[in-house]
Amino acid sequence: MATTARPGTRPGTRLVARGGGRVGIDVLAGLAGVHPDLVRRLINLGLIAPSGGTRAAPLFQRANAARLARALRLRRDLGLNYAGAILACELLARIDELEARLGPVAPPERQQEVMTWTRTG
Repeated sequence: MATTARPGTRPGTRLVARGGGRVGIDVLAGLAGVHPDLVRRLINLGLIAPSGGTRAAPLFQRANAARLARALRLRRDLGLNYAGAILACELLARIDELEARLGPVAPPERQQEVMTWTRTG
């Protein structure tokens, strides 16, 4: 039985459902816009961890692509090494988690300062 690729996809490309779900390293690398070998390196450094699959073919949550991209932006834009980018990502994730736990809290009202000018002389 012959299969045809959808328009805009390369032949031989497996289509993965959008949204949640787990993906392999190659798909994760494609979502993050990086080479799969770099993804493997960041996995070994502890940036992301598999959420299923096997040792030979681990699976990852799609949300990990955003974390990979964030770490690489931090490395590129701030000149951090991989360890520093990973630490920054962990701290930013913790901040996001704490802000989510706070819920929609309005910032305290700030009093506006009024200045008056007087002309002398």
